[in-house]
Amino acid sequence: MLKLKSFLIVLALSLMPLAAQVDFSVAYKRVSPELIDIVFNATIQRGWHVYGTNVADGGPTRASFNVDASEGVSLEGPLRGGAGVVQAYDPNFGMDVSWYENRAQFTQRVRLNKPDYRLNGYLEWGACNNQTCLPPSSTDCSLSGTDGPAEKAADKEDTAKDRAADAAKDETAVADSLTAVGDTLSALAALSDASAPRDRWYAPVVDQLRAFGESSDTKGRSLLYILLMGFLGGFIALFTPCVWPIIPMTVSFFLHRSDNRRKAVRDAVLYGLSIIVIYVGLGLLLTAFMGANALNDLSTNAIFNLFLFALLVVFAASFLGGFELTLPSSWSNKVDARASSATGLLSIFLMALTLVLVSFSCTGPIIGFLLVEVSTGGGSSLAPTLGMLGFAAALALPFTLFALFPTWIKKAPKSGGWMNVVKVVLGFIELAFALKFLSVADLAYGWHLLDRETFLSLWIVLFALLGVYLLGWLRFPHDDKSEHTSIPRFFMGLCSLAFAIYMLPGLWGAPLKAVSAFAPPLRTQDFNLDPVKVEPKFKDFELGMAYAQQAGKPVLIDFTGHGCVNCRKMELAVWHDPVVRDLINNEFVLISLYVDDKTRLAVPDTIELNGKTRVLRTVGDKWSVLQEKKFGTNSQPFYIPVDNDGRVLNHSFAYKEDVAAYVRFLQEALARYRGEQP
Repeated sequence: MLKLKSFLIVLALSLMPLAAQVDFSVAYKRVSPELIDIVFNATIQRGWHVYGTNVADGGPTRASFNVDASEGVSLEGPLRGGAGVVQAYDPNFGMDVSWYENRAQFTQRVRLNKPDYRLNGYLEWGACNNQTCLPPSSTDCSLSGTDGPAEKAADKEDTAKDRAADAAKDETAVADSLTAVGDTLSALAALSDASAPRDRWYAPVVDQLRAFGESSDTKGRSLLYILLMGFLGGFIALFTPCVWPIIPMTVSFFLHRSDNRRKAVRDAVLYGLSIIVIYVGLGLLLTAFMGANALNDLSTNAIFNLFLFALLVVFAASFLGGFELTLPSSWSNKVDARASSATGLLSIFLMALTLVLVSFSCTGPIIGFLLVEVSTGGGSSLAPTLGMLGFAAALALPFTLFALFPTWIKKAPKSGGWMNVVKVVLGFIELAFALKFLSVADLAYGWHLLDRETFLSLWIVLFALLGVYLLGWLRFPHDDKSEHTSIPRFFMGLCSLAFAIYMLPGLWGAPLKAVSAFAPPLRTQDFNLDPVKVEPKFKDFELGMAYAQQAGKPVLIDFTGHGCVNCRKMELAVWHDPVVRDLINNEFVLISLYVDDKTRLAVPDTIELNGKTRVLRTVGDKWSVLQEKKFGTNSQPFYIPVDNDGRVLNHSFAYKEDVAAYVRFLQEALARYRGEQP
């Protein structure tokens, strides 16, 4: 269960050192007396991938070989990737990238130029899964020996010149480093006194976070949502022409089947339970054959999304009256004949199976849409089963209720043209969702056929036409030629037209939070008039903490990355909100720490973290280690409010496009900082 696994991983991060998603080992292979291959082998956990060497600037961290110090050694060509590389368009970064799954190998060949040689270097690499990315990481290597080739006289002279030039460069670098350090110290001195609690700023606060009980029940809510979504689908299916007319006939059959009313009610209840067993069995089969991980992988596959797009278009055309999707009539005839000859529980079960087969033309598209949504959305392996349980429960409920209370049948709405209206509305909705899957494929292939403006234009037209249909100005083949529009249809048409108008400002850059989960990212939009942003006051931890201490404000630390897609989504959907924007800008000191910042540190540092030695070479390395060591996690986005001593003021907040929850998150932290009860 993917969602359950994710929850356990989040919980484990607060209780133990981080488990490695990628494990690298280093080997050295002597190719010839003058050539040595440094081979990096990686074992990659399922669902993760390590990026290759062919990644353009602005994308994820590419694999690269870097040298800290060397003597008597030179690089022989660039870093080479091994077999099994995948070349594909990554919609998260909007570019073609290369990556490895399960296993990866990188080889750097070096040439020995002198008898005595040494090299200290490292492989820098990046890894992501479908939801998050690790900060840029590195694997060190060290090579030394005395068995290199004899040095030539000309080479000795060149080496002496190179050493003199290197010495001059080192002096300049040291001077620049001292100047940078001096500037930083001067800034800190101006913002804070000498008693600034820097040790407390860096002190781990994992226990404090655990005390806030973060991420305790989010997964349960997700499973409940899937169950309710399935129930809603089954409830809608009840009001289609293939199901609703069957209900009173079936219930009447059971009530007249036996003179014993108790037995008749029992049979009707068993009939409803049989429906549930059949549909839940379908969900279990899907889970057994595919599994949540496989479906989650398929959710980002371009070919699979094109198939889903075509499938939903076919379903929509069927609902709009173009044709009927039916299973072979021989299936239902055979099952019906078997049900007539069978007795007891088997007879009831076969009657339920007959209903499932006969009603497929209406329930099939709803079931297909439901399974697509709950399965490819990523999550628990229980998702298909729970979705089908909710669907079947709603479908079976009226058979049981009408059997228990037969007089209700007389009060139930009669069959009529209104049921076809339900089918047509579902057809429009399935067309709208089909565009979502086409958008994924469009981003993957880089066609740019369905950028944000185009997508929104199509949705605006679809929901406007739906409103026109509900008002009676548009008809499809199976519609009755009614001369009036009912009150429910009028209000539904009003809502659909209003929704179409709501989306219009999105053509000029409005965020449209209601459709942000479906529309392509805002970066695909060419014309954007919305400049509203929340900018961090600082991108340096110590400078920001010192300023906050002097200003008497709490700190909101934002661990982010230049290539973090979900970070940009949060900034657009949540930080864009006026209440959130005012709270961050006026009440907090915002410090944004980019874990993929490639700015080189003046002097590399070495630390021990989780039993391993790690070399910090860039600013991003420093912020990544800060997040791991102090807060016990390394995923982005990660928002955490702290006081001027670095103590946490609330639980952390990750990727969740919920403005109200984010406002509460900030207000609770602000209240604790002021000594008030949240």
